[in-house]
Amino acid sequence: MSSIQQLIHTVEVAYAHRPDIARTFARCLPNSLDTAMQPHPDGTFVITGDIPAMWLRDAAAQVWPYLPLCTDDPALRDRVAGVIRVQARQLLTDPYANAFNATPSGAGHAGDQPERDPLVWERKFELDSLCYPIRLAYGYWRHTGDAAPLHGEFHRALRVVIDVMRVEQRHEDLSPYRFWRPGTVPATDNMPGGRGAPVRPCGLIWSAFRPSDDACERNYHVPGNMMAAVELGHAAELLRVLGDDALAVEADALAREVRAAIEAHAVVEHPEYGRIYAYETDGLGHHVLMDDANVPSLLAAPYLGYVPADDPTYVNTRRFVLGAANPYFARGRCAHGVGSPHTPAGYVWPIGLAMAGLTAATATERLAAVDMLVTTTAGTDLMHESFHPDDPAQFTRPWFGWANGLYAELVLATLDTAG
Repeated sequence: MSSIQQLIHTVEVAYAHRPDIARTFARCLPNSLDTAMQPHPDGTFVITGDIPAMWLRDAAAQVWPYLPLCTDDPALRDRVAGVIRVQARQLLTDPYANAFNATPSGAGHAGDQPERDPLVWERKFELDSLCYPIRLAYGYWRHTGDAAPLHGEFHRALRVVIDVMRVEQRHEDLSPYRFWRPGTVPATDNMPGGRGAPVRPCGLIWSAFRPSDDACERNYHVPGNMMAAVELGHAAELLRVLGDDALAVEADALAREVRAAIEAHAVVEHPEYGRIYAYETDGLGHHVLMDDANVPSLLAAPYLGYVPADDPTYVNTRRFVLGAANPYFARGRCAHGVGSPHTPAGYVWPIGLAMAGLTAATATERLAAVDMLVTTTAGTDLMHESFHPDDPAQFTRPWFGWANGLYAELVLATLDTAG
């Protein structure tokens, strides 16, 4: 598409002194558009890359860098609007699922209990899966002013999302959700007893799994709740555009409850870093102190709009996350950054590197993140899921659309200081 090529040319000019950055951008920016976005009845289906399923989270993140181009590119605008329509139908099919098939093929993780709808690839309930479709729809509307994709199924999906979030504030009393994967599988693919660890209702929203698709240790996932607090506010704006003031009031009220609960129950006093946000909690006084590269993460809180980057608690949290106290921070000869228990120990995630750059306080730090990403592609000029920080040729997933999109987004954020 011409708008994509024009943007690639802009980056080539800005980074004429660093052709490796421009070359990698030229591969990463159109990657999802060229390889992952597929026509679908009345919409667009987006595979995550080397897995032929559509994750609500990944799909929204993969097309996010295209939003500024939608204003003047009708063809691209139609394709992104198609993603919004497909995600609305997916939420209406099963709001507890994280990934979907293009057709009711039943493909995915066979044997998961309870039985899945054949359109569902995987039914791991992740709070961010309810948030990302709102984020995409809101961003699309803000860039284009086009409310057409918000009517009908998307409007009904907002009602479902808010209802599920309300239920999951009182998970043990009200929730129908259970998950069990039979057989010998990693503990991160299951929940204790199919229900998760005990929690106390406190205003936070329960989540079974993290954005990594790994099981929560304590089932109030704090970054997911941060994202929910922001996206509920965005949902309220969209609902007012749709003329549904009553549901908008409900969304705003829930957003305030979640934010208050985060500040009351998810902030801890660290002996070295001071007041920081915990990664997970349970309302019973237990906290998990870590961060995972997958977004929403604690590192991504300003990127998601929860706090400004200079918020004191965030600044302390960021120092914790980007240091040895975080059990999933790794440092090697070629890179240092946040990883995940989802991949081999000690591996760094390009998503984490990109997020460190996107939330950086200085242009120097942002450019350092770009440099680290572009010099660790193992000669592929594409991002991977994770890699060994001493040897980037040891990596997982050669085709990962989400990471490619975030690299492109970071490069665009550095254009003013590229020289």
